[in-house]
Amino acid sequence: MVQYYCPYCNTKYQFQKQSSKSTLICGLCGEDLVKKPFIRLNQIIALVAASSLLLPLIYTFIFLIKNQINPPKKNYHAKSTFMIVIKAKIS
Repeated sequence: MVQYYCPYCNTKYQFQKQSSKSTLICGLCGEDLVKKPFIRLNQIIALVAASSLLLPLIYTFIFLIKNQINPPKKNYHAKSTFMIVIKAKIS
């Protein structure tokens, strides 16, 4: 359904009439009605802004869940040799 509006009148009080040329005109001021665009520029900008804030958050949660399901394997041998070296330096 295509919606039309008058850019000059208040949207509360608008009503449509059809002229003798079968075009839609505003019932208050008599100006031609303008077709509402399906997607406006400010909607696109808002979508980009919202996605730039939400995508890193979603990305973080995905990797958080992935690491809890399959925890990364730790190299205990490297950790134990590091601790031995530190203890040797202290003593």
